This record gives sequence, C-alpha cells and structure tokens, in this order.
Amino acid sequence: MKLTDLLSKVDYECVQGNVDREIGKVVYDSRKIEEGCLFICIPGANFDGHDFAAQAAKDGAAALVVSREMPEIADKNVTVIRVKDTRYAMAFISAAYFGYPAEKLRVIGVTGTKGKTTTTYMVKSILENAGYKVGLVGTIEVIIGKERIHAGNTTPESYALQEYFARMVEAGMDAVVMEVSSQGLMLHRTQGFTFDLGIFTNLEPDHIGPNEHASFEEYMHCKGLLFKQCRVGIVNGDDSHVDAVLEGHTCQVERYGIGEGNDLRAENVRLVRKPGELGVAFDVEGLMDFAVEVPTPGRFSVYNALTAIAICRHFNVREDDIKRALLAVRVKGRIEMVKVSDHYTLLIDYAHNAMALESLLTTLREYEPHRLVCLFGCGGNRSRQRRFEMGEISGRLADLTIITSDNPRFEEPQAIIDDIKTGMAKTDGAYVEIIDRKDAIRYAMAHGQEGDIIVLAGKGHEDYQEIKGVKYPMDERVLIREILEEQRNS
Repeated sequence: MKLTDLLSKVDYECVQGNVDREIGKVVYDSRKIEEGCLFICIPGANFDGHDFAAQAAKDGAAALVVSREMPEIADKNVTVIRVKDTRYAMAFISAAYFGYPAEKLRVIGVTGTKGKTTTTYMVKSILENAGYKVGLVGTIEVIIGKERIHAGNTTPESYALQEYFARMVEAGMDAVVMEVSSQGLMLHRTQGFTFDLGIFTNLEPDHIGPNEHASFEEYMHCKGLLFKQCRVGIVNGDDSHVDAVLEGHTCQVERYGIGEGNDLRAENVRLVRKPGELGVAFDVEGLMDFAVEVPTPGRFSVYNALTAIAICRHFNVREDDIKRALLAVRVKGRIEMVKVSDHYTLLIDYAHNAMALESLLTTLREYEPHRLVCLFGCGGNRSRQRRFEMGEISGRLADLTIITSDNPRFEEPQAIIDDIKTGMAKTDGAYVEIIDRKDAIRYAMAHGQEGDIIVLAGKGHEDYQEIKGVKYPMDERVLIREILEEQRNS
C-alpha cells in the first residue's frame, strides 16, 4: 500500500525521505518490525516507541511516524513522518490500512461508568434475534461470529480495533456494538471513523488516579468526546452529569430514563421475584409503547434495558423481538443468576470495589430477602483502603458476610481478610471467614435458607485465581457445579 494513501487523512510533515513509496505492513510494536514496514512510535506507560526508532530503521522499517524531534536516521532512504500525536495518527493510518471497515458496518459505541458490558450484550441479543449479524468488542471478549477472543483492554488499540472491524466485515457482520472507555477516548483508540450511535449510560467518580485520569473533570470530559464523534447520541437523561457530558456535542441527541422529559421512558416499574430468580418489569412509553420484563434485578437493569431498546429502535426492531430477546439475555459475571435451588437465589457479580458493592447490595435489599448473604474477597497488592470500605459496606448491608480469597497475588490471603475485618468491625454485621473460595461457596450453598439471596461478588466473568504470580483456573460456575455434584453423591 502506498504511504501517501495511509497518510491521506493525517496532517503531517515529511522531514526525511519521500512519501511516494510502498509499505508492506503497519507496526507499532518494535518487536514486530518487518522489512518495508511503517513503524509508528507510540509513547506508553512503560516504554516509548521513539526510543526504538533508530533500531527499527536498522531492522528494515521503510518509514517512521514520530511526534517529536529525533536524532538523525543514518539511512536516508528511511522516510520520517512527523505528526502532532502519533496515537491520533495511528487511528487514521490503521483505518486506511484495513480499508476503512467501519464504513461498511453500523457502529454503536457505549460509554459510561456502569452498564456498558450488560448493555452491549443486550443490544447484541436483541439485534441478532431480529436477524442482524452483530460483532461485539468489550471488557470480557471480542466476538466475531462464532469466534471469541479474550479482551486485553475494554477498548483495544486503534490498530487492533480496525483489524477486528475488518474481520467482522469479512465475516458478513452488519453491525458492531462496543464498549468505549474513557481511556480509549483519551488515547484516541476510537478515532479514524464516526460512530453511528453513541451511548451514555451514567457517570460516577471512578478511574481517578495514577495512569488513569487526573480528575473527575478530565474523566467527564473524556466521556464527552464520544458525542463529538457520533451521528446520534442516546443519553441517560436522568443522570446529573448528562449536560456536562454533552457540552460541545455535534450529534443529534435522544434521551431515555425514568424521569419526565425523556424521549423514551420507563413507567410503572415493578420488581419480579420467581423461585431462584429476580427481575424487573416496566412499561416503555414515549418513542415506543409496550410492556417488558428483564430477568435481572434492580433499577439499573431498567436503565440497561431502556438503553438497549433506544438503540434497537434505530434498527427498526419489532417490539416482540425486543421482548423475547431481553428475557433470554445473560451476561457472564454481571448479576448472573445461577439456578441451584427454588428455595434461595444465587448470583455472581463482578462488584470488586466499594461503589459497585454498595450499589449491588442496595439493589438486592429491595427484594426483601429472608437474608442477604454476601461472599467476597479483595485483590492482593492493591489498595488496603478498598478492603476497609468493602468490609464496612458488606457489614452494613448484608445479613451475613462470608469473607474469602479473591486474587491474593503476592500477599497472604489471611492478611487481606484481616483488612476486610477491620472495615467489618465498624458495623455490627455477622461474618464468617473461610480462606478457600470453593469452601466458602460450599458453605454458602449448604447454609442457604428459604428466601435468601446469596451473591458471590468480585470475580464475575474471571475464570482464574492469581496466586504468587501464577494464574490458576478457577471459574465460580464450575465450582458451583462441582459442589452440586458432591451434594448429590454424599
């Protein structure tokens, strides 16, 4: 491919060599340099590609893309392109390299603090139920047809994202629904194309700190970038930050929510409880008009479902298809109910910080369980403050807390448990401590009482446990099946 074609949508200066040359491959990892490639020098958290530019030229790179002054490259045949921001440029170069695949798909981007993962799976389920072929890019995985690829980042690097889009086009996909993180927006991973639909779920203080966002204002600003890069913005009109997120938007806007003034509204919200299951039902009014039931609990399930409905309206999906798909959708590790008994409800959730755990337990409290039982641990080599906070929240909101191990990493599990107990001590909540997570789950199931809600928090979709630098297979669903088998054989 001609270098001029790769740079057709990039503002640049050619500081050495010429742009009228063939490029065999686009590379941003110095370990993957090939003869005749274009090497884009990307600054990262630990390494800066600019430091490897000279070696890349020696190893056969035909051209370099840089964003700062560089020592002179000895080989004058190597083209050096200077841009303002190499990450921004890489997004457009990658789009060109893969033939602008996003233009052949309807692209839906979902941003917000919570609800992104659940919403993307709901949308995929509804659209596929209506006959569309839909790809997915998210926190848990990338889905292309029947292929499932483990996700490294919520939003992949722009090159990887464009490659996924290209593979989706090749596989005959009609659309792609993807999670769009604030980091992804800040680092320009989603540049190089325009979203057909941009979605805002909600905003809460999160991801503030080293290697993330310097302040809540920066976090909010980055979320808002999506609405300068989409054709239609669909936003939670009930969120207190929605107007700030939309500041400077360039898209058509639709609002959804429970409050008055939203274009799509949930009315007559009611809780649904069945043997071993929890859910919510409501009436959709405004832009659409029908009743719906969702087999996941709580107010946030209403918002997730409303978001999905608002999106699928733009695909002319019939009401019956929406209702059927919402009843069938399941998201791994996101309020995932595992049916083990008609007497109590067991669910798995990824809540692994204080804010998420408080939201989860508060939601489950609304169902007036006989007892609310919370099983969780905390990760090693992470903030001790998180342990204190989670212990205090569970002690305050749960009737029984089962403190166990999560990913201890290089810490001793008992030391982590002791920190959690420090938070518990601020409450009068009852607790037991069982270090081995399978033993802890076995205890919870063996002592489940009529009307209990038991939540296994913290691991969610994860299928491993990290101990002393090694990841061991551990999927809570597998553990539950093994425990049930043990109970049948005992």
